[in-house]
Amino acid sequence: MTAQDFILKSYHTNIENGSVKWESPSNIALVKYWGKKKDQIPENPSISFTLSDCKTITEITFTKKERTGFSFDIYFEGEKNEAFKPKIQTFFERIEIYMPFLKDYHFKIETSNTFPHSSGIASSASGMSAIALCLMSIERSLSLVEVTDEVFNQKASFLARLGSGSACRSIEGELVVWGKNESIEASSDLYGVKFEGEVHSNFKNYQDTILLVDKGEKQVSSTVGHQLMYGHPFAKERFSQAHDNLAKLKTILASGDLNEFVKIVESEALTLHAMMMTSMPYFILMKPNTLEIINKIWAYRQKTDSKVCFTLDAGANVHVLYPENEKESILEFIKNELVSYCQNGHYICDQIGLGANQIEF
Repeated sequence: MTAQDFILKSYHTNIENGSVKWESPSNIALVKYWGKKKDQIPENPSISFTLSDCKTITEITFTKKERTGFSFDIYFEGEKNEAFKPKIQTFFERIEIYMPFLKDYHFKIETSNTFPHSSGIASSASGMSAIALCLMSIERSLSLVEVTDEVFNQKASFLARLGSGSACRSIEGELVVWGKNESIEASSDLYGVKFEGEVHSNFKNYQDTILLVDKGEKQVSSTVGHQLMYGHPFAKERFSQAHDNLAKLKTILASGDLNEFVKIVESEALTLHAMMMTSMPYFILMKPNTLEIINKIWAYRQKTDSKVCFTLDAGANVHVLYPENEKESILEFIKNELVSYCQNGHYICDQIGLGANQIEF
């Protein structure tokens, strides 16, 4: 598929109004993407676990209007939100070529998260993917040709990527690959693809408990962080490392080797933050309590031979990953030794999910 293949060529103009609703999850990358080219194309491939309970629920109501500019209102948690409008305006401008009907309608976008606002979980992935899915449902109702489920998901992922890169990995589950990689035949820079390789039972219902170390706004946004990979002295080597790690992880997922899984996942998390610390200007998003938690996890693993590990996104919060058969003991460990490092003692228990779902009225 090329970007040109996603342009809607012809569509009905006689549908006056309607409403669609989707829920779409967040995701957590195991191999990280950091650095992007023009049009949200990743510099390196990534693979992520799709989450189950941390998701955005979005309803879009559309009403026919005169064909002028973009027209939309955004409501977050029931209240009109002007702060989100510039991001959606930019998104609509990027995707208009692929969805020419956008200026034919006024859109009322109502959205909410199942996780607390400003909880420190990146909501751009779940939020932008939910909007992309709603727009795809509208396109499907307008299109003069049949839209298969495969094309629907590909284009939804393609559109979501233009809103937020990692959002393209939230359409499906349980594992999603984004970025061309030789070891993943169907992989693409344009959209995320469901990982179709063999997955050992060790990874079934894998758990993710998110420790909320810092709920505040990051001192450096992810957008700025990605841009700092231009001219970064270690960028080329990092991009090559990500390709190699994805190929290794494919083998690990098939074999069920949890020790090797831990090594790759933790190394990827620390490498992501190493790129931040060696950018120019340099910055640190981890907090002292982030490091305390990491050291506690390492000590617990050494003492118990547990397969628990951590990963990080572009922030201070810690995702604690572990097999389902360790759920009881790890939750006890979190309550006894890690909660004190969380802001207001807050953490969220989640597990690997299957992707987005349309909500029927």
